[in-house]
Order: sequence, then C-alpha cells, then structure tokens
Amino acid sequence: MQQAQGAIDAARAVGAAQYASEEFQAAQDALTHAGEAVALRDYRLALNHALDSRERAQNAAMLAADAKAAARVDADHALSQITAELVALQGKLKAAETARTPARELAPARQAVADGEQRLQEARAAFEKADYAQVVSLGTSATEALTAATRALDTATAAPSRRRR
Repeated sequence: MQQAQGAIDAARAVGAAQYASEEFQAAQDALTHAGEAVALRDYRLALNHALDSRERAQNAAMLAADAKAAARVDADHALSQITAELVALQGKLKAAETARTPARELAPARQAVADGEQRLQEARAAFEKADYAQVVSLGTSATEALTAATRALDTATAAPSRRRR
C-alpha cells in the first residue's frame, strides 16, 4: 500500500490529476479499496487492490507526461500565432500611418494592438506557470481579435477616401 501511495504521489506531482484524471482517480479508488480490505482483514484482496492502484498510478503518470508535453506544444503554437498576428497588424498599421490614413480609422487597430500585447504578456506568464490550457485559451481569443482588427484595417484603408472641396 505504501508503494501504491508513493506512485499516486509521483503521479500527482507530474500533473496526472489534470492530464490523466480518469486513470489517476481509478488509482486512488483502488487504494481506498485496499484500505477497506485491510480493515476487513482480507489481506489478499488488499494486496490485489494495492497492486492495481500502483499500476494505475504509474499509467496515469505516463499518460500525464505525454498529455502535458502535447499541451505544451499546443501552447507554444498559440504563442507563435499571437505573435505572428500582432506583427502583421503592427505592420499594416504602420503602412496605414505612412499612407496618412485618418486617425479615427486607425484607432480600433491601435486599440487591438494594445490589447494583443496585453494578452500576449498574459499568455507568456501562463506559459511560465505551465498553465497551458490558459495559454491556448488566451491565444485563441487574441488571435481571433487581431485577425478581425487586421481585416477591419484592410477594409478601412482599401476604401476610397473622399476629399472635401
């Protein structure tokens, strides 16, 4: 039972509760059943449950390590997407400023750049904390907002400007 508890603790340390929750919960349940069997003095059943618990905890640790690595890759990809969209919008904004586009048409794009930079900082902070789900969530929303702002800026700069006489 001590080996099973040690395997559960090791699985918890690598994030099995988050990334392999079903297998991790099964390991904990098996250990609970082992304790109940000991209380009933059925040591053979307790041993079976303890061995099952240890095996499930080890499986949960392996599954969690794989899932966490995949989540890290997804989070890294999300950071790259935010950065690429932000750079693209900044470039188009710079071109629009150079073309002397009216400030009122550039204001939404400027706000989107500021918001995008803020979300990028938040996503990087979440990445440092290994909160990969938060990074992906921030990345998705920021990328969508930056893409929409880029389209709006393209539309605003493509429209023929009217000159007053």
